[in-house]
Amino acid sequence: MSRLPPQPERAGKGTVVDSIVQTLADDIVSGSLTPGTKLDAQAMAERFGVSRTPIRETFGHLAAMGLVTHRPNRGVIVATLSPEALNDLYEAMAELEAALARLAALRMNSQQRDALLQLHQESVHLVRDGSADDYARYNHDFHALIFESAQSSQLQQLAEATRTRLAPFRRAQFRMTNRVSKSWEEHDAIVRAILAGDADGVARLMRLHVQTVSAMSAEFVAEHQPASERPGETTA
Repeated sequence: MSRLPPQPERAGKGTVVDSIVQTLADDIVSGSLTPGTKLDAQAMAERFGVSRTPIRETFGHLAAMGLVTHRPNRGVIVATLSPEALNDLYEAMAELEAALARLAALRMNSQQRDALLQLHQESVHLVRDGSADDYARYNHDFHALIFESAQSSQLQQLAEATRTRLAPFRRAQFRMTNRVSKSWEEHDAIVRAILAGDADGVARLMRLHVQTVSAMSAEFVAEHQPASERPGETTA
């Protein structure tokens, strides 16, 4: 295990917890931490150079994301990633994002349209020169701007909560071959439809976009699961 340098826990506690959550979530999704592995709070605190308090908070976030479970007398255990549960979450995400994109096409003001176009155009270099993490950060901002522009607080809250649960899987898709360039092309079509005011068209494009994300995420998880966890496979 890599060890991070000691980090301040006072002013930046939220940032520290977020960072640890992302690291452990990525470890679980990538298969570095396999299903059934016990996560010891003291060992995690030593790994990240923090006290046990942010580690306990981290475990709570991971449990809410369905990545770990709390078992009596066993502590915190890495959960088995269920393809069915992941598909259900993405199905909800696709419908929420389609609705938000449709509303954004109808309600987005000129400043927001300019901001979306600029954000999209500036991301071109990430396809060629950026890392998967760089593109994932841009991707988050792209979708967040559409959420906000829809001007529907209830739909936005539901979408943000679902996106938080899917965050490590959405990051993982960008480690698939050519996924970054394909994602950018899908974004390009979405931006064009929004700027044209094509509400129904952008809803269809956004739904297809999230469905593709779902397929890529599922493929990544399947490739990185231990053989015993893959459907139809058994260990010798």
